[in-house]
Amino acid sequence: MSRCQIISLPDLTKARNRQDGASIKYDEAVYSEALKQFANGRKYLVKTFGCQGNVRDEEIISGYLEKAGFTKTSDEKEANLVIINTCAVRENAEDKVYGEIGKFKGNTKADKNFILGVCGCMMQEEKKAESLIKTYPFIKLIFGTHNIADLPSMLDRIISSGHGLVDVISYPGDVIENLPSIRLDPYKAFVNISYGCDKFCTYCIVPYTRGRERSRPLQSILDECRKLVEDGYQEITLLGQNVNSYGKDFHDGTNFATVLEEVAKLGIPRLRFTTSHPWDFSLDMLDVIAKYPNIMKCIHLPVQSGSTAVLRQMGRRYTREQYLELVKAIRERMPGCAITTDIIVGFPNETEEQFAETLTLCEEVKYDAAFTFIYSPRAGTPAAKMVDNVSDEVKHERFNRLLKVVEAGVIYHSSQMVGKVYDVLVDGPSKKNEDILCGYTESNKLVNFPGPSYLKGHIVKVKIVEDHAFSMLGELQDDPVEVLLKSAKGKLAKEPAYIEYLAAKKAYEEDAELQANLKAKEAAQKALALSMGTDEYDAKKAAFAALSELVENNPNYINLVSATADLRALFVEMKAILQ
Repeated sequence: MSRCQIISLPDLTKARNRQDGASIKYDEAVYSEALKQFANGRKYLVKTFGCQGNVRDEEIISGYLEKAGFTKTSDEKEANLVIINTCAVRENAEDKVYGEIGKFKGNTKADKNFILGVCGCMMQEEKKAESLIKTYPFIKLIFGTHNIADLPSMLDRIISSGHGLVDVISYPGDVIENLPSIRLDPYKAFVNISYGCDKFCTYCIVPYTRGRERSRPLQSILDECRKLVEDGYQEITLLGQNVNSYGKDFHDGTNFATVLEEVAKLGIPRLRFTTSHPWDFSLDMLDVIAKYPNIMKCIHLPVQSGSTAVLRQMGRRYTREQYLELVKAIRERMPGCAITTDIIVGFPNETEEQFAETLTLCEEVKYDAAFTFIYSPRAGTPAAKMVDNVSDEVKHERFNRLLKVVEAGVIYHSSQMVGKVYDVLVDGPSKKNEDILCGYTESNKLVNFPGPSYLKGHIVKVKIVEDHAFSMLGELQDDPVEVLLKSAKGKLAKEPAYIEYLAAKKAYEEDAELQANLKAKEAAQKALALSMGTDEYDAKKAAFAALSELVENNPNYINLVSATADLRALFVEMKAILQ
């Protein structure tokens, strides 16, 4: 990066700070005329690696860029601005980033104004930004997880100065509300309820890259979720590095059970959450999950190891026995609840006996799914300083053994699904076959089944006919047309034109004077028809005209006529969409 402005670099000492209280701030981004002119006609692309939190960051980054005037593209060659949003949890995630950066060297040669930015958790690690500056001098922007809200001003500085910019803030973190957002999915949404983590597991870099644990105000969360419900979203996933700790920093009794219940009451068809730390998982949370049908009975509960001794070295704060007691409590309250997990193989100095405890725990729990990883040290974490006497060969051999045990649990649960009918939220047609739809059950099991593409975004009933362990083959049980009509009816009830029509109709029907005049008009019309060809015709005609004028000048009559016209226009619009 030539002529680079270094505003700040990551500092793990500052990142460890947990003394200051988090501030609630509101987005005050300024979009200069220079930035708007630069963005006009230019296209952006964001490439994201890592967890759902990173995906949500991408949506916010996109929100800032589109407010500035950039338009989105999926074509790497036509992009004028590319931001690579990185993950630092695993070494292989970082390795992928280097390959992605190299792909855009040609863009910088083809377009002198091309901007390549790198952000995210990886940038919060010490020495990473300096290394990228030296290795990839064509990068023009590097920023971290704490200053996404500064993106417009950072771009403005690059445009006005012609210099590259590095600004990676390392501090405990604040909560910023009213962030712009471009949702990546029209039916499923991620909603942050908290940021950061205070657990400091010895292997984990997240408390350093994401800052201290800080909760969003409950009302802000509910306002965001309510808007999603109004916009027709079918599923919300509440996000936090540890959702179970939500509200602890408020010191007023607000907890995750509170926010979970309040969001469920909003009426979202499907509500999920991730991730849960076993140490903070309370029984009142289980009671709320069991109480509300729209809270999915699927809990991601990372165990990391089945050995109490290894868990202690990891700083996980619970024992094997406590974890199994929690699993027992979940299954007692919700017998069909799916449980998924994360497991690390080859933690420093893990013995064969300790690894065997992980295998027996997996056999006992029978996980519905598990994300398994071979341990990779993260610089700056306590575990990275531990002497490790477990060879790579042993780690890989244990990893393969673990996969077989985990797969046995997955197959056990999948086999139980055959012949049963499940609600499936349709993601859309399969990439391999447009006639095959794919979607997920409540337990987050992938199901493929034949069906029309217009069912995307609908929840349909599907009978499982074949078990493929990690995915299922099903048959649609609902009539697709009936599903569409039911959905249209539900959406119609929320349309302002329909709501106004119902209000106008009610006022029309409850207006006693108007109803009397309508009856009199009807009688006068009949009398007029009978008087044709007689001397009374002119008098009857005048009486009918007078009553017609009374009716047509009535405000409630006028409002109903206007509301009916608006409703007809809405029906024409809906017809065009259906066709």
